[in-house]
Amino acid sequence: MPYKYRDFAFISAEATLAAGDQGKFWEMHWLLHEKFPKLDRDSLISYAEELGLDRKRFMNDLNSMKHMKHIKEDLELSKDLDLYSTPAFFINGMKAVGNRPYESFKMIIDKELERLAGQQGEVY
Repeated sequence: MPYKYRDFAFISAEATLAAGDQGKFWEMHWLLHEKFPKLDRDSLISYAEELGLDRKRFMNDLNSMKHMKHIKEDLELSKDLDLYSTPAFFINGMKAVGNRPYESFKMIIDKELERLAGQQGEVY
């Protein structure tokens, strides 16, 4: 979900998806986190080269914003779900927003398992 107040959010999202087309989505994802805030177009191209991506194909994807329709669909979905920040998690329909420690997730999951066990008998 590109953050609307970041200058390079949309092109960075495009870069990650373009890298994914070449089998390097997560590598680009983590590299952008590592290199933040240097996310201008020239930097993104150098990161693609660092990952061994096909430069011409990557640049064509950036220039055409090949994945913009998908990015906009994700933004619309985030609005429909009332999500305005990341990370956000849904646990059996319950929204948990923000970085949370393990214990927070465990508490939510344990309570939900107890609730379900009371409704259905045993939960597997």
